[in-house]
Amino acid sequence: MANLPAALWCLLALAVSLLPAPAAAECDCSEDAAGRDKARALRLKVVAIFCILAGGAAGAAAPALGRRVPALRPGTGLFRAFKAFAGGVILATGLVHILPAAFDALGSPCLAATGPWGRFPFAGMVAMLAAIATLVVDTVATGYFRRTVARKAAAVVDEPLAEPGRCGDGDLEEAANGHHGHAHGMSVLAPAPPAADDDLVRHRVISQVLELGVVVHSLIIGMSLGASDFPSTVRPLVPALTFHQLFEGIGLGGCIVQARFRLKSVVAMALFFSVTTPAGVAVGIAISSVYDETSPTALIVQGLLEAAAAGILVYMVLVDILAEEFMSARVQSRARLQLALNASLLLGAGLMSILAIWA
Repeated sequence: MANLPAALWCLLALAVSLLPAPAAAECDCSEDAAGRDKARALRLKVVAIFCILAGGAAGAAAPALGRRVPALRPGTGLFRAFKAFAGGVILATGLVHILPAAFDALGSPCLAATGPWGRFPFAGMVAMLAAIATLVVDTVATGYFRRTVARKAAAVVDEPLAEPGRCGDGDLEEAANGHHGHAHGMSVLAPAPPAADDDLVRHRVISQVLELGVVVHSLIIGMSLGASDFPSTVRPLVPALTFHQLFEGIGLGGCIVQARFRLKSVVAMALFFSVTTPAGVAVGIAISSVYDETSPTALIVQGLLEAAAAGILVYMVLVDILAEEFMSARVQSRARLQLALNASLLLGAGLMSILAIWA
């Protein structure tokens, strides 16, 4: 029994080696010069940089309106519907946009003579491993931060009360409330409710891991757009990627708002997301003269990164965004709210799936 895993691996390797390899002659990996117009494509790519930047920034900033509009604050029905819509957008991004692109890249006939890429569904395996790795990071990071919060709370409780005659926490509490007594001093030192701390930790981990997956994908699609010298390819991608970044920014922004970061951290995360795709476009423009999107190296790197990003996004949306909202007690007890969330989810997924026609 101890040798069973090794035997299974041997059988798998033998089966893979016996699969017929696609004929290299069926692939035409050379670029067609017809329709190439570098100057015109460059003008479109410059327009794309500003449009995509504006779309991403608007999407990331939209959930922050809850500070001024009470109906959009976290926990309200409208915010939950808003978040379900964004979850549908990100889910469609992972399953309809990113994962098929990874399969196309790693299953390209241009890789037939380069290793076993055409003989095994590496895109699906990498997406699966990325989802598992995200689960591990999610649980380990959440456990670490929860232990850190618990230690800090215990340290605060163990601190001695302020000495008599000094302006300590108890005196501040008494001065603010106009009352006297030791009970008010203890209320200042008491830690926040554990449930509130746990929710805050979860939202902060979720927002950071989600941004990682979104940023990886955004950088790749930006570079792909910037490296193309065909106006017919770039033109439809400008509005498609603008809406793409708008919807993804809404989903990420909602998670950032719930994490209750400091203002500097919120601005930094939103800005980092907003500039990633435009930066990718700029990098693509810089390397367009030497970049060959049909080369084996480019196909392998793009396929692996796209597959990993798809696995991260699908896990984060299903486990940390949608499941949290749909399985909450408030949603489960209200049929109308359930209906609204399901409709929002389907609307977001449907609109993002339609964009795949142009993207």
